[in-house]
Amino acid sequence: LNLLVPVYTVLFCSRSGPPDDVKYLVDKAHSLGITILLDVVHSHASKNVVDGLNEWDGTDSCYFHSGGRGTHTLWDSRLFDYTQIETLRFLLSNIRWWVDEYGFDGFRFDGVTSMIYHSHGIADALSGGYPMYFGLNADTDSLVYLMLANDFLHKKYPEIVTIAEEVSGMPALCRPVNEGGQGFDYRLAMALPDMWIKILKHMKDEDWNVNDIVHTLENRRWGEANVAYAESHDQALVGDKTIAFWLMDKEMYDFMSLTTPFTPIIERGLALHKMIRLLTMALGGEAWLNFIGNEFGHPEWLDFPRFGNNESFHYARRQFNLADDELLRYKFLNKWDLEMNRLEQETGFLHKGPVGFLEL
Repeated sequence: LNLLVPVYTVLFCSRSGPPDDVKYLVDKAHSLGITILLDVVHSHASKNVVDGLNEWDGTDSCYFHSGGRGTHTLWDSRLFDYTQIETLRFLLSNIRWWVDEYGFDGFRFDGVTSMIYHSHGIADALSGGYPMYFGLNADTDSLVYLMLANDFLHKKYPEIVTIAEEVSGMPALCRPVNEGGQGFDYRLAMALPDMWIKILKHMKDEDWNVNDIVHTLENRRWGEANVAYAESHDQALVGDKTIAFWLMDKEMYDFMSLTTPFTPIIERGLALHKMIRLLTMALGGEAWLNFIGNEFGHPEWLDFPRFGNNESFHYARRQFNLADDELLRYKFLNKWDLEMNRLEQETGFLHKGPVGFLEL
């Protein structure tokens, strides 16, 4: 499962090349048997007036809620009014266009938690109780839009895949619309990378609680499929660290070569990096997401060109040469990833048995 995740419209703006290049990329991926999912942001939109939807007709209510309800206070962005017929037409035609014109195989819906609650999940205590999910804070208009979008996509494109970025555990999010669910195929298991980063930042090895780890990995709703992952762009962006860097830090710069001593920090880091990925893949869900570079323990963060880094592309990359170099220990992490995927192909453990249930 491969996710192509542009940041808003960056991938499809003129600075990133012509649209035909994206079509070529998708076609080439398909020829190699790779599924391409597009990250779509239907939860909010830019406040830009000149180059955005905001004030399209001169008012603040075209496509969006007017007044305070139409603004996301944390993201400083506009919020769609899903009761407007033109909003529904625009958003539904948007996802259809990506499939018909570019050939994408599905979508990861961004910021679903923000959509489905009037509070947008800001400072909410996620109790997990049904009053939280189905009380007055639930945004019925947004929930109905998600049902409509998934119902449309799955009926028109039976092979389509939809994934929700949702952190609150909304029941039935990944159940069919005809059962009263929102119709997603998967939700991202967002608690898993948070758990690993918390452990690596704050706990000694001897204090790891295996019962707590297994509980978090398996804590998902029966019958609703999850995408398990150990880290994503949220952890790897500038200001945070990759799992490999949390484990081995600056020693990665000096001791990842086979010509240098196999230090205790590197030995521990390689072993735990393998274990974290295997445990997460085996217990965490019904699909597996590998963040680009995680498969071989990429040491550095991601940082896209921006004013704060003088528009530098230096960290907007992944150094795949590290995994290809026979003199570097990155190759061992990469081979481990290959064997994990080979094991899944041979046994199908991700999708066997009742969804969300593992018998130990």
